[in-house]
Amino acid sequence: MCLLDRVLEWDDNRIRCSAASHRAGDNPLRAHGRLSAACGIEYAAQAMAVHGALCLAGAAGPAGTGTPAPRMGMLTSVRGVNLQVPRLDDIAADLVVQAGRVSGDRNAIVYEFTVRADERILVSGRATVILDIDAMGDSG
Repeated sequence: MCLLDRVLEWDDNRIRCSAASHRAGDNPLRAHGRLSAACGIEYAAQAMAVHGALCLAGAAGPAGTGTPAPRMGMLTSVRGVNLQVPRLDDIAADLVVQAGRVSGDRNAIVYEFTVRADERILVSGRATVILDIDAMGDSG
């Protein structure tokens, strides 16, 4: 499921994407004919995943291959989520999804995120992404 339409801009610390899929009648996150504002967290998670892939693509790959090794990530927590609207499907404008890296290391990244339409914040919060979740289980 890909909810984002395009990357507007990105750098090592943040990404901005746009989406129109919130208005689609066949949006896979719709329930009972509505798209809850809480689904904005999934839009933000997808922006974080795209950001990680773009940053990884710019990194040097394993010894001499030129191809970065893929890393599995998992959204493990969201905090301070603020839903300013009850639903997204009735928002006429495209969504602008922004995620900015607050802190992190090789194993975990904390992002702040916002989902906006016409400069109005609809959803905001913080999310933690754990990288190489499978490898963490092998260490204990």
